[in-house]
Amino acid sequence: MAVGSRLRLLTDTITEDAARIYQLYSINIQPKWFPVLYVLSNSDAMTITEIAKEISHSHPSVSKIINELMQSGYVKEKEDKRDGRRNRVQLSAKGKEMMKKMEQPYMDVSKAIEDLSAQTRNDLWKAIEEWEYLLEQKSLFARVREQKKKRESDDIRIVDYLPKYKKAFKELNAEWINAFFKMEETDLKALDNPKGYILDKGGYILFALYNDVPVGVCALIKMKDTEYSFEMAKMAVSPAMQGKGIGELLGKAVIEKAKKAGASKLYLESNTVLKPAITLYEKLGFKKVAARPTPYARSNIQMELTIK
Repeated sequence: MAVGSRLRLLTDTITEDAARIYQLYSINIQPKWFPVLYVLSNSDAMTITEIAKEISHSHPSVSKIINELMQSGYVKEKEDKRDGRRNRVQLSAKGKEMMKKMEQPYMDVSKAIEDLSAQTRNDLWKAIEEWEYLLEQKSLFARVREQKKKRESDDIRIVDYLPKYKKAFKELNAEWINAFFKMEETDLKALDNPKGYILDKGGYILFALYNDVPVGVCALIKMKDTEYSFEMAKMAVSPAMQGKGIGELLGKAVIEKAKKAGASKLYLESNTVLKPAITLYEKLGFKKVAARPTPYARSNIQMELTIK
């Protein structure tokens, strides 16, 4: 957790030494200017955007450094011949003279760094490259969010329906249905009588409990269909508990329940306005299928999952 502070401390130490090194060689520049000057010394002229990309700095940061360098007389601007709306930056005569003066200090610093590196057991450059690459693939924020989600999902229990959960079954579903659509007759048949409409007909209802409180639910409704054994339906997660992977836990548990019941295919209906739900279904392996007759006015997408 202290990596940021440690890196800042190392940066501050090296930057302070860099300022003293410039004084040692009577070179009147600030350490933060060097990356820009070095890039310009190897180019005829560059835009601020090109410089920022080359040295991995932000555009505002480079723009500020360029202004400071112009005030010191080390760089100058010239009109971009390919695009008259922007200027390119290049070293001035003073800047070129100063960079030439830096050739000997540059060799001394390089040798000092080589000697320092030879005394270490770990390659700092490779370590930095590895961290940069890995954080580019997935940020530290994303990695922490994943761990938070995993930890919180470990506190979730998936259980079968019990009569005491009947009220939660309706409330969890009514919350999302009323938020996006309106309750339909088919909804009420299932939500008001889960035992008679789902369980007694060979279906199942699973609940996600957090600290023994129902926070999510999903049902398997037995279908009178030669192609599909069950419809995965009535999936709902409390808005206060969304983002913790509960929907995925429920989905996987329901698929496993269907598999144990001998199902070869699952069917579901949804609406494309529910983008997080569609994304979850796709993650679980569901694929869009041709439209079928549906009792729901809100249904505009149907999907299936082949159970392996």
